Amino acid sequence: MWVFGYQVVLDSFLNGLREFLLYYSYAALFYVVLVTLLYYFIFGFSIRHIFSIKRGIQYNRINKLSSSSQLPPVSLLVPAYNEELTIIENVRSLLALNYAEYEVIVVNDGSQDQTLKVMLEEFKLELIHPVLSSSIKTGKIRGVYHNPEYPNLFFIDKENGGKADSLNAGINLSHFALISTIDADSLLEKDALTRIARVYMENPEETIAVGGNVRIVNSCTVEDGIVKDVQFPRKLLPALQHVEYTKAFLGGRIGWGAVNGLIIISGAFGVFQKKMVIAVGGYRGGYPGEDMNIVIKLHRHCLDNKIPYRVAFCPDAVCWTQAPDSYRILSSQRKRWGRGNLKNMIEEGIYILLRPKYKIFGMLTIPYNIVFETLNPYFRLSGLLAILGYWMLNMTDWHTIVIFSLVNFLSCFALSLGALFIEETAFSRYPKLGDLNKMILFSILMFAGYRQIGVWWRLNGHVEFLRNNNSWGTMVRTNFNK
Repeated sequence: MWVFGYQVVLDSFLNGLREFLLYYSYAALFYVVLVTLLYYFIFGFSIRHIFSIKRGIQYNRINKLSSSSQLPPVSLLVPAYNEELTIIENVRSLLALNYAEYEVIVVNDGSQDQTLKVMLEEFKLELIHPVLSSSIKTGKIRGVYHNPEYPNLFFIDKENGGKADSLNAGINLSHFALISTIDADSLLEKDALTRIARVYMENPEETIAVGGNVRIVNSCTVEDGIVKDVQFPRKLLPALQHVEYTKAFLGGRIGWGAVNGLIIISGAFGVFQKKMVIAVGGYRGGYPGEDMNIVIKLHRHCLDNKIPYRVAFCPDAVCWTQAPDSYRILSSQRKRWGRGNLKNMIEEGIYILLRPKYKIFGMLTIPYNIVFETLNPYFRLSGLLAILGYWMLNMTDWHTIVIFSLVNFLSCFALSLGALFIEETAFSRYPKLGDLNKMILFSILMFAGYRQIGVWWRLNGHVEFLRNNNSWGTMVRTNFNK
C-alpha cells in the first residue's frame, strides 16, 4: 500500500515536471528567437553605418585637422593605481598625440607601488599650488605637480578613493570644456583624439559624449608609447578577448550609437562634455561599473530635462589596452563587470525601464540589458538544467539537442563573422591572412568553454554584489612589450 502511494506521488511529480518543462521550452524558444532578432537588428544598424564610416575614414583630412585651431581643447584624465610598469609609456603616448590643444592630468589614487616616484623622476615634476575647483567633492589631495618643460602635463597625488574619485579630482583641476577618460594601462593612437573630436564637432551642441574603440595590445610591439607593429595576441585568453572585443565594439556599439542607445562608453577611452558630467554629480563612487553609471545618468538627465542630445561612438578612434592573460585576473575583471552591471540595473535602470519618456534608452536599451545581459546567466543555467530534464524524462532525443545547439551556434558565429567583415572592410588592422584565419578560428573556439565560463564569472559577480563587495579586484600589470 505504501509503495503504491509512493508511485502515485512520483508519477504526479513527473507529470507536473514534464508539463513545466514543456511550457519552459516555449518560453526558452521565445527568448532565444527574441535575443537573436535583437542582436541582428542592432548588427544591421552597424552594417548600415559602416560604409559611411569607411568613406569618412578615407576622405577626411585627419592630418590637416590635427593642427587646426578649430579643434576643441580637451583635458585627458588618467586615473592610476599601482601603475608603475605602464604609466610612463601611457603618458608618453598621450604627450605625443597629434592634437592642437590639450592637457594630460594623471591622478595617482594612493598607489602602494612606485607610481608617484617614477612619474616625478621621469618628468622632473615639482609641487605647485593651483586653485582647484570644488565642483565635485573628492578625497584629500596630497599635492599637484607640474614641470614647465611639459606645459600640458599635470600630476595629482591623492589619498586612495577609487577610480571614480580620481576622475572627479581630475575634473576639478581640468581647464577645458571637454574631458576624456583614459585608463593608465592603455595607449592612444596619435590621431585618436582628433578622430573622436571630429565626431563631436559634427554636432557640438547635442553631442554630450563620444566613445572610442578599444583594441588588444597584447603581443604588439610598443616603442615610446606608440604601437609600432600590430600582432594578433599569441596567448589563448587575450586571443579570445580580441574576437570578443571586435564583436562588441564593431558589431554592437556602432549599431547602438546609431539609434542613440549606447549604455556604456568604455573607461579606457571616451570624451564627455564637462558641464554635463558636473550636472549629474560627476562619477559615483562605490560603483565597479562607473563607466556605465555615468552614461546612464547622462541619458536620464537629458531626457528628464528635455535636452536634445546624442551619445556617439567613433570606431576609428583607437585605444590599445592590455587584456588579462591569466584565468585569475580575467575572472576578477569579469566578476567586477557582473557586479557593476547588476548594481547599475538595480539602482539606475529600474527607474528608466519601459517608461516612454526615456524613448529608445528606456524602451529598448535598458530592457535589452536587463533581460539579455543581467539575467542572461540565469536563463543559460536554467536552459542547461532543462535540457538535462528533457533527456532524463525522454522528452527529446540527442538529434534534436544537437540540431538546436548547431542552429544556436551558427546564428552567433554569423554575428562574429559579420564583425570581422566590418573589421576587414573599414579598418583592416590585421592585413595578414594568417591573422584573419586566427580570428575565425578563435570565433569558433569562443563556444568551446569560454562563453560558458563567462556565465559562471557573471554569476559569481552577482553573489559578490549580494555580499556588498565593491572592491576593484585583482589586476596585475606588465610592461607593454612583454
